[in-house]
Amino acid sequence: MDGAESIREPRLAIIGGTGLGTRLRECLDPAGVEQHEIETPFGLPSDLITTGRLAELEVALLARHGDSHQYNPTNVPYRANMFALKALGCTHVVASGATGSLSETISPGDLVSCDQLIDRTIHRPRTFYEHAAVHVELADPCCPVLRAWLEISAASSETNFHGSGTYLCMEGPAFSTRAESNMHRLAGADLVGMTAMPEARLAREAELAYALLALPTDWDCWRTSSEDSILDNVLANLQKASDAALDLLQRACMHPESLAGTQSPAHRALDKAVFTDPATISPDERRRLAPLWGRVLQS
Repeated sequence: MDGAESIREPRLAIIGGTGLGTRLRECLDPAGVEQHEIETPFGLPSDLITTGRLAELEVALLARHGDSHQYNPTNVPYRANMFALKALGCTHVVASGATGSLSETISPGDLVSCDQLIDRTIHRPRTFYEHAAVHVELADPCCPVLRAWLEISAASSETNFHGSGTYLCMEGPAFSTRAESNMHRLAGADLVGMTAMPEARLAREAELAYALLALPTDWDCWRTSSEDSILDNVLANLQKASDAALDLLQRACMHPESLAGTQSPAHRALDKAVFTDPATISPDERRRLAPLWGRVLQS
């Protein structure tokens, strides 16, 4: 499937983070809902992938942390997740995730369509291409086409929506110390979370347009006192944030024409990214990763 074909019939993957996955499945048109167990070279995805129709758009839903939230952020099978979504024919990904706010202007319950990411993870595989040199551009990790699509839909909602923001991805699973939280603010981050990387990087390697919809649930500990509980704040605000995200996604899926009409730069991310001489890449490796790089290794 080349980039132009993928635009004519977009298929949106929605990765549900904490609080959103189950509710999304309940909103699908019951006619035509299917579940898929997909084996990948990187093992099984976090969960079965549910496909169906959300409003006017064909979607594939994946619970990032598994059906019973069994995967902590470090152990999420990110490569299997992205490989499976690509193999299913997905062209775009909107990933949601609960975050802490590091900004005075972003309150719990708001929504943020992030435009930049800072990766501070240290224990996660960062690439599909372990036996070749593949260097994708990642200056702008979040797709401008998807971000515009979400922002237009947000204009008709009552949620306080931010069209940009920098997300710092920490390893976890513990939350930040107060010193770390202040350091993250000094680094220029607006939000802190634990799951956007290597997810966004792998999406680019798979030529999937990727948008990150952050759900701030707390102020992180830079603003809270020693008597405040981050976990209490997360649990108290998760429902509000999930409601807002669900409403926005349903509104956006009423207008698939925006995705069908504009190609994302991510859809051609591998055009110049494979530095290894293709003649030296083994047939087995070509076949193993064919859903990812088959478009550029056709000969």
